Amino acid sequence: MKKIEQYRMTVRISAITIFCALSTLLYYLVWSVVYNPEFEHPYIGKGKFFLAVVYFTILIVTSIILGASRIDELRKGEIIFYEVLALVFTNGIAYTQICLIEAVLANFIGMLYIFLAQILLLIIWNYISFSLVHALNPPEQMLIVYGSHLATEIVYKMSKLEERYVIAESASVDEGFDKLSERIDKFSSVIICDVPARLRNDLLKYCYQNDKTVYVVPKISDIVIRSASDITYFDSPIMKCSSTGLTIEERAVKRIVDVVCSSLALLVFLPMFIFIALAIKLYDGGPVFYKQKRYTKDLKPFDILKFRSMVVDAEKNGPQPAVDNDKRITPVGKVIRALRVDELPQIINILKGEMSIVGPRPERIEHVEKYSEEIPEFVCRYKVKGGLTGYAQVFGKYNTSAYNKLKMDLIYIQNYSLALDFKLILMTVKTLFKKESTEGFKVTGKKVEK
Repeated sequence: MKKIEQYRMTVRISAITIFCALSTLLYYLVWSVVYNPEFEHPYIGKGKFFLAVVYFTILIVTSIILGASRIDELRKGEIIFYEVLALVFTNGIAYTQICLIEAVLANFIGMLYIFLAQILLLIIWNYISFSLVHALNPPEQMLIVYGSHLATEIVYKMSKLEERYVIAESASVDEGFDKLSERIDKFSSVIICDVPARLRNDLLKYCYQNDKTVYVVPKISDIVIRSASDITYFDSPIMKCSSTGLTIEERAVKRIVDVVCSSLALLVFLPMFIFIALAIKLYDGGPVFYKQKRYTKDLKPFDILKFRSMVVDAEKNGPQPAVDNDKRITPVGKVIRALRVDELPQIINILKGEMSIVGPRPERIEHVEKYSEEIPEFVCRYKVKGGLTGYAQVFGKYNTSAYNKLKMDLIYIQNYSLALDFKLILMTVKTLFKKESTEGFKVTGKKVEK
């Protein structure tokens, strides 16, 4: 199994390195032909090489951060999308660099040629790399060990990636460790889903000793431990689990980024603000903004702002989440919801310090009270400010269960970094094109699964 993992990592790094190198070569050639001759002092020799190295470094780092190297895990469309984002970001920096070198607004046609050529290269590279990976790396035959009906959800989701995973058999925890270990021996990979702690520990140790790849559906305690730091003062291993959220330094830097980015966003989107406000006002004469009490850091209530997308008295019978084909949504509301621009006024919340660009999505007060009764750990997500986008918004769905959203939010809090914020901001673009991103809640009558 160790050789297989090493092979996968080698394939990932090799594939993304080849693509980034070829993309850099395209940039270098067009830059040399179109831009460099126009400079008052053209770059020669090492100067040209240095610019190429900078371009390559930015592109490969951005590609890896976004996950474009994970050709053995993601779909073709996802890899293309992430790499297009990386190319747009890198080319944007490169074009800015060209403009700054000569202190003029450079011709954009050259960068457009570069981007179009890179897209064609990306499609070819994507097809070849995926074909090689699947030819040399057949789907994993897996055993799932389950302790409750939650396993059904995991099986359903993983079955959508049948080119990666094949769940060949299932086994209940009722079979006991001895029988489960015998069944594990037949497989190279095992999924452990909602298994009691003691049995799970025994199974994990057994799989580790026998070189089995293990996929674990995490509990909240796993997420906390995963972000722990090692203490090396003693000759006994100790792990330190932080429970304070972000450090003072991290909060300060995050606030500076929030203020700068939200100020720029407000200037950029000001014409859209005015147009949407006029459309809402002209339709029914009601208020432009919709205010709703929500919780942010330390369970502090605040009024979250949205463009009003429903009729004025939409909640005359009490709070009700939007559902598919909700009759309370106005024609203007349908458009701004579909375009996901109803959330834009929250830029003002960010400027006021009530929210951050990235963080757990603020929940309505009544929802927090309800979820906290069923999931006592739910309040842990309020160790940081609520965000306009977040981990759960990028990797989850609008109707993802509260418990799964909580786990994703805690992954963000426990593993916070500016690089993670940058990744989530870029990946948020993808959610705008996902149908499930605008789906309403479906009433199932089920309790929150834990």
